[in-house]
Amino acid sequence: MIEIKNLHKTYGSGPKAVTALKGIDLSIEQGMYGLLGPNGAGKTTLMRILAGIVHASAGSVWVNGNDMKTDQGRRQVKAQLGYLPQELGLYPDLTARQFVDYMAILKGVDDPQLRKKRVQAVLEMVSLLDVADRKIKGYSGGMKRRVGIAQALVNNPRILIVDEPTAGLDPEERIRFRNLLVELAAKRFVLLSTHIVGDIGQTCRNMTVLSKGEVRYQGNPAELTQLAKDHVWTITSPDGAKPNAGLTIVSMQHMPEGVNYRVVGADVGRYPQAVQEQPSLEDGYVWLMK
Repeated sequence: MIEIKNLHKTYGSGPKAVTALKGIDLSIEQGMYGLLGPNGAGKTTLMRILAGIVHASAGSVWVNGNDMKTDQGRRQVKAQLGYLPQELGLYPDLTARQFVDYMAILKGVDDPQLRKKRVQAVLEMVSLLDVADRKIKGYSGGMKRRVGIAQALVNNPRILIVDEPTAGLDPEERIRFRNLLVELAAKRFVLLSTHIVGDIGQTCRNMTVLSKGEVRYQGNPAELTQLAKDHVWTITSPDGAKPNAGLTIVSMQHMPEGVNYRVVGADVGRYPQAVQEQPSLEDGYVWLMK
């Protein structure tokens, strides 16, 4: 269990101080948990506090019974933690095998035979064995992200934190990555931080939405979807004029009869041609953030 109570984080002091987290309360159990929000919402700060990289300004964080305020608590958590930050520094002239082996040494996997087995196992887990002895500089973006997951797993962690893992990946790699994370979540905590709504909907049973350092929603994706019930519409505009009157355009599509706008809003009275639609998770997120 991860327990977060009244968590605050402020960077700097005085008039230039920036508050990244404002009184966060969360309880996270084993499995796949999603953290959703726009850029700048405070997701990365929260992940870094959970990873023991950044200290909270106020409040408490307990991870599997370990108090993250104490040096001993942070050491205990780091020993059972795998972390894939948004920007992982790779050594391009190393092979994937060499890089993951090096990270295993840094994580305290000192026995050479055990380390060799662990490196082999995680490279196989992320489907990189066939190219494990090629230099990383020749890898695609998706392959580099898989190297990142391999290094995060090499110490066999109970807690895996991944920050924006599918950003910049093509659709095939994104699906592969999501499926891998779900498999890993069967035996551990996996915290997925992202601004991509679809990644949460396809993988997580429970989730939190952050905005400007505050919790806007806690629950499951289906409940978030239903927040937009009766507030999602399709409006066809023959001349292409965009709907306004407080409506948020979620998507638009050019059709022979005009432009179809999918909108979220409380009142479409000005548009008698509006057709009500079933909400998606993206619609629920847009309605929440309005």
